[in-house]
Amino acid sequence: MTVSTPNQKRQQLRHLLSLPQAVCAPGIYDGYGARLVENAGFPACYMTGNGVSATLLGRPDVGLVDLTMIADHARRVASCINIPMVCDADTGYGNVVNIRRTVAEFEAAGVAAIHIEDQISPKRCAQMAGDRTVLDFNQAVGKIAAAAEARTDADFVLIARTDCVGAMGIDEAVRRTRAFAAEGADVVFVELKPNPEILNQIRYLKDHVQVPMVVNMDAGGAVRGLHASALKDAGIDLAIYPALARGVFGHAMTQALSHLSANGNVAGFADQNMFTSAQYNAALGLDEIEAWEKRFDQHYD
Repeated sequence: MTVSTPNQKRQQLRHLLSLPQAVCAPGIYDGYGARLVENAGFPACYMTGNGVSATLLGRPDVGLVDLTMIADHARRVASCINIPMVCDADTGYGNVVNIRRTVAEFEAAGVAAIHIEDQISPKRCAQMAGDRTVLDFNQAVGKIAAAAEARTDADFVLIARTDCVGAMGIDEAVRRTRAFAAEGADVVFVELKPNPEILNQIRYLKDHVQVPMVVNMDAGGAVRGLHASALKDAGIDLAIYPALARGVFGHAMTQALSHLSANGNVAGFADQNMFTSAQYNAALGLDEIEAWEKRFDQHYD
């Protein structure tokens, strides 16, 4: 298996963002999910901080995951795939001094891109009820400027996110994302809540900012129903699906546990709802590992 370098993955993500087709990045939170996304033919994946909080801590996304924890986790996940991975970097884990270390850690981890948001710390997942409290304009822009300056790999993709719409309105999001782009952000990300005007909001943002834009497809409503082929026309350059893996796993695991509890075994459930051992090992690339092992075990025969 040819292994892509971190820089090659970053260049690939930049190329993907320049194409007429939007980039669809299914949400994952571990290496197994990342392998499944790559095996399914998707060009990129998205590591959700919410999912990482769940899988590493068993806790909701309320700012409990720190930089060391997520960067260490991201390093293992990014190293097992040849597609670019976009990673949630929350608020950047501190002030502009911390931001410099945050960028360095994620660059070293081999991820292709991170997004940094303007929430105050401790943050809360934007899809939880209520509006988020954000930094003032100058502080928010200063953090993105610091992140852009901190890069040592010019191809490392910086995504600047604002969670200001709920409390401050769409025009403040335009103001902030324009400033983020002017300070070196490659892509912007405005977190939106489900509402009847969400598609109009996305189009308005795209028309006024005119840089590549991320949209969280878990915002629901009309966004959730958009076909991949229609995303670019809607103003979406990178579509992320943060809840995909964590939602599917939670649902499927609950069903499996319910069946086992009710029936005392998994007969009648496993055949239709579980990977066989062969499918599982194939997903993880066991054949390639065994071929490598055989090649060198017999090298001097």
